[in-house]
Amino acid sequence: MNPLRRIQNINAKEASLGISYYQASWHTRYKDSPYVFVGGIPFDLTECDLLAVFSQYGEVVDVNLVRDKGTGKSKCFGLVAYDDQRSTNLAVENLNGAQILGRIIRVDHVTNYKKKEEEDEETEWKKVLRASSLTMRRFVLQVYE
Repeated sequence: MNPLRRIQNINAKEASLGISYYQASWHTRYKDSPYVFVGGIPFDLTECDLLAVFSQYGEVVDVNLVRDKGTGKSKCFGLVAYDDQRSTNLAVENLNGAQILGRIIRVDHVTNYKKKEEEDEETEWKKVLRASSLTMRRFVLQVYE
């Protein structure tokens, strides 16, 4: 059973049991993440094209189309961030399994995604702390020798 069919079955079961969408929906696990993963993107699509498609469900604040560093060609997957997290639910529900330029795309929630700049800043901060910690150790050793 493919992921799209599995999601549809879960939604149908919840509806038949009368379970509230906002209390028991599988979307609530991702309520803190504004990002969605997009896979199966056609090679010809650009960041602007993704923006046009995904902005139907809310205000898009970030589009990260992953590209090969050497050639600059798309790797056919990326991440899209919304201003309002509820838009991610709409995008996943409506675009997962949609066909764009002959390819079926996969859209799913993301839990722990950090933008590249944020990762770089965090890594730099850790390096500074590590270096200052080593400097302090050397200083303490010199004082006590």
